[in-house]
Amino acid sequence: MSDPEVAAVPVDECGERLVDVREGGRLLVDERKWHDEAGAFAHLRERVLERIVEAQELLPAGMRLLYVEGYRPPDLQRRYFEEYAAQLRAEHPEWTAEQIRSAASRYVSPPEIAPHSAGAAVDLTLADDDGHELDMGTRMNATPEESAGACYTGADTITPEARARRDVLGGVLTAAGLVNYPTEWWHWSYGDRYWALTTGAAAARYGPKSLDRPAH
Repeated sequence: MSDPEVAAVPVDECGERLVDVREGGRLLVDERKWHDEAGAFAHLRERVLERIVEAQELLPAGMRLLYVEGYRPPDLQRRYFEEYAAQLRAEHPEWTAEQIRSAASRYVSPPEIAPHSAGAAVDLTLADDDGHELDMGTRMNATPEESAGACYTGADTITPEARARRDVLGGVLTAAGLVNYPTEWWHWSYGDRYWALTTGAAAARYGPKSLDRPAH
């Protein structure tokens, strides 16, 4: 995500609203992010949610999508990026500032271009019909350092069963028009700068957005 080509993609903001994915019960929503009192994690741009629901309908019997996180406020994204960069700086004091930024960007998008802050990206995995999370080869949000690269979507160090599940997940999401960030098997997006660069679109549909607060 630190590639200048991504940052150079223009944004033609379409103004689409953020919607709560929990409404209507169409998706299984994981509880690990429910400490977010505003429920920001459960929001996505409207068309992104529609595409994820389309992907779920393509899954084979016995599987469903497990939604973990979507929208991330820009200030939270900045904190995540800075915390991971600080961790890398402590582990690699010999690295230059550019090396730290590049390495951090493999795992956490720089705040100014983060697709999560545009409501365009989603972290998800697969579950069975009873809602039990399936083994995908690593835990979600495993870092490249922790997993020895097994978090990369195309990693060949995972079990055949996990590989098959990743292929199923990737197949349905790709068919629905989303793109994967290849260092994170769980991260998919639509309409952001990285999506535009990957698909050849002239501009991104979504830029950073604040979550609308309900009127009191």
